Amino acid sequence: MTTELPLFPLNTVLFPGAPIHLHIFEERYKHMIHMCLDEQRPFGVVLIRRGAEASGPLAEPHTVGCSAMIIHSQRLEQGRMNIVAIGQQRFRILSMDSRAFPYLMGVVQPFPIEPGDPLEIARRGDHLRRQVTRFVQTQLKAVGQVLDVTNLPEDPVELAHLAASVLQISAEQKQQLLQIVRADDLMDRVQSIYRREQALTESLLSHGERESGLPFSIN
Repeated sequence: MTTELPLFPLNTVLFPGAPIHLHIFEERYKHMIHMCLDEQRPFGVVLIRRGAEASGPLAEPHTVGCSAMIIHSQRLEQGRMNIVAIGQQRFRILSMDSRAFPYLMGVVQPFPIEPGDPLEIARRGDHLRRQVTRFVQTQLKAVGQVLDVTNLPEDPVELAHLAASVLQISAEQKQQLLQIVRADDLMDRVQSIYRREQALTESLLSHGERESGLPFSIN
């Protein structure tokens, strides 16, 4: 099943279930967001492949993105807006056109992740939950904060997408994660990155404590 979706090329990657905060100031995107608000419809967030995020010609996006539904909007002077949207589902762009609108309109089809074996995915989800909890608590411990793990998603794939969204890696690396076809492959890749980042974080913290005798922020 295909549908038309207004597209917003950005220098960021949106995952299902993750929030995105945007300041809308360009005329073409004011028009697009007003239309989405009036019609209560989503727009598509796509990572820019070539081109600039603001001004000038429309950027060329990657072909896999994530739809976003606006959950909060704040209207400002001169038609500008601040919005908060939540990622909904992945899609693949089949074609794009900008002749009828000042922004890109895409013909897209849903791109759901292949779930794999439920028991195996649940097992990997439990392992990933422990990794995410440990990783975030390690970082927050350095600044005297704690993590409320009750807010983490129960669904393993939702957890994997959220875990991917908060990683401090490049947008291109996140795009590679967004494009993964199978749930088990996604969880393997995310877990591998968390293992690497955990080792790096613990090494930095250990080095900092030896140097100063006090924890330090890695940010």
